[in-house]
Amino acid sequence: MKNITSLYILLRNELNLLLLHYEHLLGRIAPKKLASLRYKRICGKKLDWKHPADINEKINWLKFNSDTSRWTELADKYRVRKYVEACGLGHMLIKLYGTWEKADDIDWAALPNKFVLKTNHGSKDVLICHDKSEIDTALWTEKFRKWQKTKFGTRMAEPHYDKINPLIIAEELLDRTKQSIPSPSLIDYKIWSFNGKPAYICVYFNRTSDSMNLAVYDVNWQPHPEFIANDGFHLPAECDIPRPSSLDEMLNAAARLSEGFPEVRVDLYEVGGKTYFGEMTFTAAGGYITSYTQEFLNILGEKTMI
Repeated sequence: MKNITSLYILLRNELNLLLLHYEHLLGRIAPKKLASLRYKRICGKKLDWKHPADINEKINWLKFNSDTSRWTELADKYRVRKYVEACGLGHMLIKLYGTWEKADDIDWAALPNKFVLKTNHGSKDVLICHDKSEIDTALWTEKFRKWQKTKFGTRMAEPHYDKINPLIIAEELLDRTKQSIPSPSLIDYKIWSFNGKPAYICVYFNRTSDSMNLAVYDVNWQPHPEFIANDGFHLPAECDIPRPSSLDEMLNAAARLSEGFPEVRVDLYEVGGKTYFGEMTFTAAGGYITSYTQEFLNILGEKTMI
């Protein structure tokens, strides 16, 4: 039985590797086709390109049927800072310590004892330093060499990401102990906004490598647990999240930043009562969201005018 189990695991890993290579190749030569395949595999149904209805379908439609040049600019975690400043929200930007084009050029000596290091063009390519004396800079450098070469947009059928010039960014590490509830990670207030009109706030917290908690609120901070689909990774919150003291400021920021875009998710933090800008996401979960019920996917889709 042990040998059969080992063989099964080996075959499964080999098949997953083949699928990864196939999707990467398809993402280079036919990204729209890859989007269709990923949608069918993840969402369990065919993507309707002619009559997109829910938010997943409309995100994918927008990827390939609209001008996404601004997406490239604003999905860039470094270049977006200029846009935030232009919108009069520069005071929300997290302190920037430095940027580097190559991992080997990171100036470790110039960085403070605590910081966050991330790429500007990917997803989850982040390392958090709580004590600089304890990190292996050679190992971190190697990780960022690899991440900078990763074609995130090709793999996920999100072509606008591959047009971003890769950079490494060092920012201030925000104090997660100064939040409204205990959480081992920063509490993400992800505000779904539609052409300058914020509609819903999806709150992500207790983030680990295995799972995270999710709560959904409307702009009046009324909870909507009925919109959450437990997909095994995103787990419905078991507690109410206190209304952020800066909620009005958050909604105002989301309104300014989303003006002119059919849909965009504006990600913010609140630490010590102060609002901080996180990022702007035009293709949430790549357009393959599984953590929302179909009812909620339809509601967000109805608000997305294309």
